[in-house]
Amino acid sequence: MNLEELRLDCAINQKKGLHFILASIIIWCIVLIIHLTSLPILTKNLFTFCCTAPLVPLAFFISKIIKVDFQNKENPLTNLGVLFSVNQMLYLLIAMWIYPTIPEKMLMVIAMIFGAHLLPYGWLYKSKSYMGLSIAVPILSLIVGLNFEPYVLAIMMVVIEILFSISLTVENNKLMSDSKCNL
Repeated sequence: MNLEELRLDCAINQKKGLHFILASIIIWCIVLIIHLTSLPILTKNLFTFCCTAPLVPLAFFISKIIKVDFQNKENPLTNLGVLFSVNQMLYLLIAMWIYPTIPEKMLMVIAMIFGAHLLPYGWLYKSKSYMGLSIAVPILSLIVGLNFEPYVLAIMMVVIEILFSISLTVENNKLMSDSKCNL
């Protein structure tokens, strides 16, 4: 298989990462609930970090429901996708620094990191949704995060993630119909 065929295989078998985006809707809903409480901001931030931990198990569970090959071991580009995700972990060090320094802006930084980490998936999955949101999410997160309470940012992220999931579903349906036409 050449590179383009491997990318297409990844997009089809991974459904363009839809399982992770669906899992992130749940995570952002939990973050929203946390930030709607009257807990102190440092406690909210700690719980926010904690609630991001089940992302991978949640995505695995969702992958079973929507029939995604979670590991796709036959495709070497799957490891590249994992590397794209692990890279995000390094950026979370910035959020950890923000946590005690400017705690009311930690959620904004997490949202910006999340959005920015989508960029390489735009290339991997040949996805306009990933490309567009990798730019829009950090910019919108900055604007909303600087001007509103963190719970408003969490609402924005829930809405964006839902729209993102719909957009990926449309892209996946088109990809499947195109691939059936080419057979």
